[in-house]
Amino acid sequence: MGRIHVLSENVANKIAAGEVVERPTSVVKELLENSLDAGARRIRVNVEAGGRKLIQVIDDGCGMLHDDAMLAFERHATSKIRNADDLLNIATLGFRGEALPSIASVSRLRMETHAPEDAAGSVIEIAGGKILTVEEAGLPLGTSIAVRDLFFNIPARRKFLKAEPTELSHIASLVTHYALAHPEMHWELHSSTNAMLIAPPVAGHSQRIYQVFGKETLDQLIPLSALLPLIHSGLPQPPPWRRQAQEGEEQNEPVQGEVRLHGFVSRPEIQKLNRNSIFIFVNGRLIRDRVVQHALTEAYRNMMPPTVYPVVLLFLEMPFTEVDVNVHPSKTEVRFRQSSTLHDFIRDSVRAALMKARPVPAFMAEIHAQPTASPSLSPNARQLSDAGALQITDADTAFALRAQEPPPFTAPLQFGYDGIAVEANAAVPVARFGPQTFADAAPDPSAPMAADNGCTSAIAEDDTPVSLDSLSSLKPLGQIRDSFILAVNPQGLWIIDQHVAHERVLFEKILRQRLANSPERQQMLMPLLVELTPSQMAVFAQMSDELNQNGFEVEPFGIRTIAVKTTAAGVSPAEVEHMLHEILEQFEREDQSLNLEKIRTQIAASIACHAAIKVNMPLEQNKMEWLLQELAKTDCPMSCPHGRPVVLRYSVRDIQRAFKRI
Repeated sequence: MGRIHVLSENVANKIAAGEVVERPTSVVKELLENSLDAGARRIRVNVEAGGRKLIQVIDDGCGMLHDDAMLAFERHATSKIRNADDLLNIATLGFRGEALPSIASVSRLRMETHAPEDAAGSVIEIAGGKILTVEEAGLPLGTSIAVRDLFFNIPARRKFLKAEPTELSHIASLVTHYALAHPEMHWELHSSTNAMLIAPPVAGHSQRIYQVFGKETLDQLIPLSALLPLIHSGLPQPPPWRRQAQEGEEQNEPVQGEVRLHGFVSRPEIQKLNRNSIFIFVNGRLIRDRVVQHALTEAYRNMMPPTVYPVVLLFLEMPFTEVDVNVHPSKTEVRFRQSSTLHDFIRDSVRAALMKARPVPAFMAEIHAQPTASPSLSPNARQLSDAGALQITDADTAFALRAQEPPPFTAPLQFGYDGIAVEANAAVPVARFGPQTFADAAPDPSAPMAADNGCTSAIAEDDTPVSLDSLSSLKPLGQIRDSFILAVNPQGLWIIDQHVAHERVLFEKILRQRLANSPERQQMLMPLLVELTPSQMAVFAQMSDELNQNGFEVEPFGIRTIAVKTTAAGVSPAEVEHMLHEILEQFEREDQSLNLEKIRTQIAASIACHAAIKVNMPLEQNKMEWLLQELAKTDCPMSCPHGRPVVLRYSVRDIQRAFKRI
């Protein structure tokens, strides 16, 4: 007898469920996407025991006919694609037809659905993949799917589920961010008797962020919007016979649609220890993509330390033919047809928004601002009962919420991105978020921060926006421990780190000189011999030309030794060896291939750091004035090339509050 045999349908469904249904969040995701594809305008999610006992998704979409409802639980039964060509132009969130049969094979499922074409609705009950009952009933239009006892027939999978608060945190994060992506819809999330999220329809994404997270979180974000026409650049050329047929046509490359980017990015001083606060939607689909994440990292380069990450909520809209979503079982990863073009577009758009906003770091906020990642918290029942509240925080989702007693529909909730926590009411009346604009939604006459054309800026007492352009009006008063410059202007008291300020000035100067091929050099009296490790020698071979373009004249001198004859201006000979080791070690740790732009900025940052004014160095009045004037001329005076803040402002309003004047 042969060794190979065909698995039974029951086993095959459970294997498929292992790919599609990883945890309760996976069930919620698949059901939400089906509701969105059905054209729903209202979606309600009910959860019990973190999704173990119950997950119910109710929508008012188009519903299903009786025959379609029966067929929906067959493997690979779908209404969204018909042939292989449709896989290259997927306009829906779901398309494989695997979700419902996979979920039904590992749970007790009840579906109630009613389409306008049917006189009555259909009720189907399934347990472990076996159909128990099928009957007709009077039901409202739409679909309700209740999934109970998830993994009841696979105890091993059930044991691998996390604690209930952790699973609930994942579900809350998913529902919240799909609510952010669809502000035109009504969303609800209920856990047992608590209303965790009630979000009526609003006009746009800004109002939705304010509605869910509050004004404080919205003030931490910078909006952006950009458009990129797509052409044939980067795509395979048509075959010769097709090119010959097009010889008489217009030679200009036709536009193949456009990519629209909009959303919000955080200011550089908002820093997270992981990427879990980065949320990317492509054509309404929540994804995790390395190309987009790398573009964001490059956009924040030299504005943030390399080991921390921003808070990002971005929406990408592009022709469906430009993105392949059929590359991962759970559809969380995609492939872009023109990935390099898209990478550069996202990087440049985000960086342009950051440079345009140029927000001023607040003094008190920066003191308490540290790179954060919420630790996993799994309180036991005694802790919950003693505290009278539920605190759910999970590092995987970067999402915190708080539900308190009494009644669920008036309970203040606290949503946040890892430490940005804002009081919000889960049952806010619809009228509060009606046709009014965000500026009218939450007036706070005493607040020192306000939204100005969508960009965050501080408002002084004379209603003049304060940005880092105000640096040119600063009057230096002196130094603190010969390291920090104390200065004033009508907007408040400013503290400037003299080392990183000069570092930023030199960094941008070196980059300009590099582009003009005119770096400043200084000749060494005697060549300096520097010994390297084998791996450093390999890195040096790749970046030696760039070192020469930045003012260094460096040559190999033996197997593991280099000779430095000329250095960049401002770098003392005593620091040359340390600086070269620093540069080479940074790229020695890189997992990816070396990028010319990254090499260029890193070398410029190292030169600027070693040539800049040091701490504990007394400065005369005219030197301080010169430094502030030069800093005001830079493109990015808010942070040094390594991401540390350059200036902090203690506003007049903060000073008045401290002295109890207001």
